[in-house]
Amino acid sequence: MKKRKAAFICVHNSCRSQIAEAFGRHLAADVFESYSAGTETKPQINQDAVRIMKELYGIDMEAEGQYSKLIDEIPAPDTAISMGCNVSCPFIGRPFDDNWGLEDPTGKDDAAFKDVIMQIHQNIIALKNRLQTI
Repeated sequence: MKKRKAAFICVHNSCRSQIAEAFGRHLAADVFESYSAGTETKPQINQDAVRIMKELYGIDMEAEGQYSKLIDEIPAPDTAISMGCNVSCPFIGRPFDDNWGLEDPTGKDDAAFKDVIMQIHQNIIALKNRLQTI
């Protein structure tokens, strides 16, 4: 059976979507392939996210080859998740399967990052469990 492709979408593809891609790769690779993308890019992944993911989970997103990319640079997803946009979510050519409604922690303290990271961790586990039954 072919693995599903899950895409985590955010406008800049620099923080929340990158965290989701990393967790997907580490926690759910047996169920789905993880990708992240946006409608714009940043020169690098949010460095607070990179640092805290390394500290808490030993996951080095940059060393594993993650970078900010556009939606047309990833394979067409079977499942598309919006991270939650404070403005309008980007259109990706199809409706989103879910919107996680997560606040962007960029510019906030480590506690805000850790809260969002824990929410994403829980959401990835729930997504894995849901997709295992499909």
